[in-house]
Amino acid sequence: MQALWMVLAALFFASMGVCVKLASSWFTSAELVFWRGAIGVVFLWLLARRQGVSLATRYPGMHAWRSLIGVFSLAAWFYAIANMPLATAMTLNYMSSVWIAAFLVGGALLAWVPIPGRDGRAQRPPLQAPLVLTVLVGFGGVVLMLRPTMGANEGFAGLMGLLSGLTAAFAYMQVIALSRIGEPETRTVFYFALGSLVAGGIATLLTGVSAWDWGHALWLLPVGVLAALGQLCMTRAYATAKTQAATLVVANLQYSGIVFAAIYSLIIFNDHIDAMGWSGMGLIVASGIAATVLRQRAVPKAPAEEH
Repeated sequence: MQALWMVLAALFFASMGVCVKLASSWFTSAELVFWRGAIGVVFLWLLARRQGVSLATRYPGMHAWRSLIGVFSLAAWFYAIANMPLATAMTLNYMSSVWIAAFLVGGALLAWVPIPGRDGRAQRPPLQAPLVLTVLVGFGGVVLMLRPTMGANEGFAGLMGLLSGLTAAFAYMQVIALSRIGEPETRTVFYFALGSLVAGGIATLLTGVSAWDWGHALWLLPVGVLAALGQLCMTRAYATAKTQAATLVVANLQYSGIVFAAIYSLIIFNDHIDAMGWSGMGLIVASGIAATVLRQRAVPKAPAEEH
């Protein structure tokens, strides 16, 4: 069942991407972030009450930092979805696992202290070849995917897509820190939704409110609902995975979201992605799966990622 929950979560997140792309014709990225946060706050407050989880926290600073970088990642992702093929934007956001692998390599090198061996020579720093190879393959996929699929006006959107994955990795590292000090996942996701509501609302006031049309506004509701349902299914999938092997299967099935996004791109938006683009997407998925496996070994029982 945990595999089914994760595939369902991936479908919800990909469907949310469709709604974001459609709604972006009438609303700015700031407004989409605001409404995703507003609907998420209500949904998660109800969920917390049902679970008996208190929303009071002793670590407001950690939640504020996690929300800040998470909201930036979300806004960058929504901008990328609005301005480039859905499958490409989704794949760039899912690069977060590869970025985490890069952080693990960098962290190991920074923490390395040269200790003389028996022969008096300092030991070499850990090369962590599998992680390094994973990162290189992932970035090779980015080069293949963006070169053939980006139009003249999509360069900035591609940069935003990459930044969404990078900042999502930073946010996830903070989620791991919060889980280690005992913060429930429902509370962590609630404060992220609250941060989206506040930051999106401020940005909307600064950039201006779009003309309201109830027919167009109907697309805002599924953006928030699908995101909340996706997070709920993902959390359920991790909670029901009792073994290390089951957790790895669940974590890697999140990449089925890219498959769903590709199907939506072809059927709904008639996006064109040539052979090099598909090859790059495949490399990113493969490197993401490898990075997830290596991450689970380095950080056992890591919490679910958010999208």
